[in-house]
Amino acid sequence: MTAAPNISESQFNSLTPILNVGNIPNSINYYVNILGFKKDWDWGEPPTFASVSRDDVCIFLCQGAQGQPGTWMSIFVDNVDFLYENYKAKGAIIRQAPTNFPWGMREMNIEDPDGHRLRMSSETNEPSDEISLCED
Repeated sequence: MTAAPNISESQFNSLTPILNVGNIPNSINYYVNILGFKKDWDWGEPPTFASVSRDDVCIFLCQGAQGQPGTWMSIFVDNVDFLYENYKAKGAIIRQAPTNFPWGMREMNIEDPDGHRLRMSSETNEPSDEISLCED
């Protein structure tokens, strides 16, 4: 009889979404100058693939190939209200201001230039605002 595989030998270490974008320089500009990420690297001449990161979050950007427009992601943050004020001042595309939801999260919903949506969330014990998540 074969022994069961040791699950620790196949431990997941990280996840990096790949977002399909129309223009690498424009996307890097938005993520760096508006959303506060840093450019890790880009690849190709002209670039067609890049990496941006902020703290423990890394996102790959791929021009015209991998992924689909309109991808949604959840990013968990310490203080969504502080981030909201910062993003509002920088001109981020805010689809929904911070809202308390019944699942115990206070979320804001932002969009990037390619229609990808980022749900920025902080835990909360406050009651729900009884407002639906903006999905349009």
